[in-house]
Amino acid sequence: MSHHIVEFRNVAFTYPDGTRALKGISFQILHGESVGIVGANGAGKSTLLMLLNGYLLPTEGEVVIGGIPLTKKTRQELRRRVGVVFQNPDDQLFMPTVYEDVAFGPLNLGLSPESTDERVKRALSTVGCLHLAGKAPHHLSGGQKRAVSIATVLAMEPDILAMDEPSSNLDPRSRRDLIGLLRKFEHTKIIASHDLDLILDVCERSIVIREGEVAADGPTEEILTDKGLMEENNLELPLSLQGRQRDGETDR
Repeated sequence: MSHHIVEFRNVAFTYPDGTRALKGISFQILHGESVGIVGANGAGKSTLLMLLNGYLLPTEGEVVIGGIPLTKKTRQELRRRVGVVFQNPDDQLFMPTVYEDVAFGPLNLGLSPESTDERVKRALSTVGCLHLAGKAPHHLSGGQKRAVSIATVLAMEPDILAMDEPSSNLDPRSRRDLIGLLRKFEHTKIIASHDLDLILDVCERSIVIREGEVAADGPTEEILTDKGLMEENNLELPLSLQGRQRDGETDR
């Protein structure tokens, strides 16, 4: 399934104001991998996600999805393969009803109303929000908005799911529901988050970004239990491990 493979080849990105967000990043993510992108504020995590499906284009290097380099000409095609859930759900919810928001993507892919209806109901059922189909998005709770924003992406049936801070502003129950949902998603997952416990629960591999460069890349448990590495990157151990660290169980 080469169409699921994500490659960053010496990718750099500089914003118009001169801010150099990424500085020659290289990695490969294979089909079915669950990868956490972690780093301090300003490390470049959100920029990396926006490069995944063409919201931004590299200043240098190549982003390649399934063997196809990301360009102005190919980004529409690649957006069908990579679904991105933004940090703020309001950035994805703009239609009068939840149903219309979730239907927007499939309809723009040219699907029939019947096929779109099937996708909408399946996506909303997956996130436990089918009963909200007729609601106005601005009447939803924060957790409901997050779930519906995920449904808008699931309805596109992407090969790759990318998420920016998916657990932000969620109550504990909504966060548990989100973790359960992410565990069920069978294809490639790329999750940028400060919620290191979520990364530990969902991602087998983690990439640490520091000042626009890859500082570490390896199995999540090894990465997130390395206290020295975490401190070097202005991060802390996951909360679930901090007590064990004090007791010496994960001391390295």
